[in-house]
Amino acid sequence: MEQAVIACVDDSANDRAVVRWAEQEASLRGLPLREVHGAVPYAAKLVVAGVQRLDTAAFSACPVVLVPPQPDLRQAVHPVAEIVLGLNAREPAAGAVDFACETARLWDVRLRAVHAWQLPPCAAELPFGVPEEDRGAWEDQEVQLLADALRPWREKCPELHVLADVRLFTPAQALLQGSASAGLVVVGRGLRGGPGTVAPLLLRDARCPVAVVS
Repeated sequence: MEQAVIACVDDSANDRAVVRWAEQEASLRGLPLREVHGAVPYAAKLVVAGVQRLDTAAFSACPVVLVPPQPDLRQAVHPVAEIVLGLNAREPAAGAVDFACETARLWDVRLRAVHAWQLPPCAAELPFGVPEEDRGAWEDQEVQLLADALRPWREKCPELHVLADVRLFTPAQALLQGSASAGLVVVGRGLRGGPGTVAPLLLRDARCPVAVVS
């Protein structure tokens, strides 16, 4: 794997935002920056591209940050509040969690781990709606699942402030709501459909870049 940050440019209006974001990450990570036109390298330390290169996220072996045309580059002006990580607590994507933790540490910000959940199918069969005590019990189970999933990373990075956030929404809705003060949203390629479903919905409405990681 090439130890460099790759900025993918294609003579579009989004190139400036892509290069600016890549420059910041290269500086923080102490890595060289390389601009690439045309074909995207299969592997690098980090690839930064515009949202029109969403297909890059599906095939690259390394983390890919997709930058919207007018990103909110608040980390360049004042510190962002947090980085948001989309996490399936039942099948946590280790690569995505590692990248989110590493980036939060480099940025010196909080990491918000967002776990989306849905009511079980039996809830739809209840004639008078879901009793509050049942909903609370189901949510408590999800909270415990997320706590268990995050425990190895809390032990690995005790200095990192990790906020566990369980939301009764679809993954895309939960991440959009949780990203209001974020400088970056991180999702795994396998998060409920990966870049084919979650990332496009995020990029449509989020002002901050979205990282897609194996």
